[in-house]
Amino acid sequence: MKSKNIAKVSKKISLEEVFSSRGRAKILEVLAKNNEMNISEIIKRTSLNHSSAKCHLKSLEDLGFIQEKIFGRIKIYRFRTEEINARALKNLINLWSAE
Repeated sequence: MKSKNIAKVSKKISLEEVFSSRGRAKILEVLAKNNEMNISEIIKRTSLNHSSAKCHLKSLEDLGFIQEKIFGRIKIYRFRTEEINARALKNLINLWSAE
């Protein structure tokens, strides 16, 4: 089990994987600006349908950029700011969208 986690962490992530879809980029932007959100709020702010949002959230979680926290039936998503790539991406998004 540990070797699987190590392999996942050491995998090099390309920018193409992260920004391969507009929906994924929208979710990243919304989470960067709002810290934590449930899927209903993400759907509302990104105009994605539920299944598409779930698919993108799963991909972003697999890439190590976001984390899902479960509180009973409620799932909250947030950037994994303890990971350097996620923190750097969040900072870039916030700088890019600053006015």
